[in-house]
Amino acid sequence: MIPNTGALLGKTVFVSGGSRGIGKAIALKLAKDKANVIIAAKTAEKHPKLEGTIFTAAEEIEKAGGKCLPVQCDLRVEDSVKNAFEQAVKKFGGIDILINNASAISITNVENTEMKRFDLMHQVNTRGTFMASKYALPHLSKSSHAHILNLSPPLLMVPKWFNQHVAYTMAKYGMSMCVLGMAEEFKDRSIAVNALWPRTLILTAAMASFGGVEETAKFCRKVDIMADAAYAILSKNNPSVTGNFFIDELVLRKEGVTNFESYNCVPGVQLMADGFIPDELAEGLLQGSL
Repeated sequence: MIPNTGALLGKTVFVSGGSRGIGKAIALKLAKDKANVIIAAKTAEKHPKLEGTIFTAAEEIEKAGGKCLPVQCDLRVEDSVKNAFEQAVKKFGGIDILINNASAISITNVENTEMKRFDLMHQVNTRGTFMASKYALPHLSKSSHAHILNLSPPLLMVPKWFNQHVAYTMAKYGMSMCVLGMAEEFKDRSIAVNALWPRTLILTAAMASFGGVEETAKFCRKVDIMADAAYAILSKNNPSVTGNFFIDELVLRKEGVTNFESYNCVPGVQLMADGFIPDELAEGLLQGSL
């Protein structure tokens, strides 16, 4: 675990899809610096299968020390996104950091991917990321600590990452292409644009749905590792550090973290590499090294 330094005191952070999982974990980490957090997500009422709403997340964030504005926002609807940013700026006066966390997933091959699922993934992942970045841009341009962080993978044009789930890969890579393009486009505005992705599987509600919490946890790390890595990236104010596809563990190693056991859901287990991870990092997990 890395300690909070207060670097984000008073900074305003807009998190898409932050009512649960990795998005909420990052928001809670930033809240410990007394940051202002906007939780922009669809879930305003309790879901029958998933815990957490924008309001319960807001309560946790304020208990952690931050100020929070929960906004019900459908990332597929332009007016909804525009309204979320308008509310955020009205409440806190501006935006310093945008975290494009919201994502839809369907690990299905071409034959078994329904077009409504294809559309959902592209509307939320690629189009939603582009649109949130577009409407954040005027406000980020006024900030002296401007960051966009997309939770998306490195761009590896390797067939195995397209085989059996090409629709999902296209949608996630769309988020990553936003990093590649916007980092270059926004350089003259001193806005850092980067991606962050986990080296291992992370235990979230979406991940647990594939095999149950107890069984899935044996191969996963906690969301805390992504929160710490995001904090390490966002707490620094160097706009020239842009266009990077960061991996959580590598970020934290550079911060001096050497023992990662505390991030494991179950102590002493064999972790599983996440998708889109370069082979050398995936194989290193089996060897217990980088």
